[in-house]
Amino acid sequence: KLTCFFAFFSWYVYADSPGASATQAEKEEVDSRSIYVGNVDYACTPEEVQQHFQSCGTVNRVTILTDKFGQPKGFAYVEFVEVDAVQNALLLNESELHGRQLKVSAKRTNIPGMKQYRGRRPNPFFRSRRPFIPGPAYYPAYGYG
Repeated sequence: KLTCFFAFFSWYVYADSPGASATQAEKEEVDSRSIYVGNVDYACTPEEVQQHFQSCGTVNRVTILTDKFGQPKGFAYVEFVEVDAVQNALLLNESELHGRQLKVSAKRTNIPGMKQYRGRRPNPFFRSRRPFIPGPAYYPAYGYG
């Protein structure tokens, strides 16, 4: 129980420390220099994506996301050195790479604690069934004798 308390306490102190907000500001600054690229071919390499966006500005990093088996998910993030390169990259929306039309948009910044919650809507085709509760025993009206 004591180790659990210290783990919670250390997380609590870390979350309220001034360094935590600085990392959020750094993330926002990096995201302002980054783009999202959708519909990326699974056989595409980060070098090919970098070459495709090289005309926009200096590419700092290309990240092609993969699933838990190491297979590409079909989208990537490109981080530039300059902020102006993002506007140039947006002009390459619907351009082709490996015969596929890319979807290019500015990378959005995730805000911690702002998870989009979609409430469950009731399904009109599903009716809840009441559980069967047996009533008093039923005996026929005629006698045994």
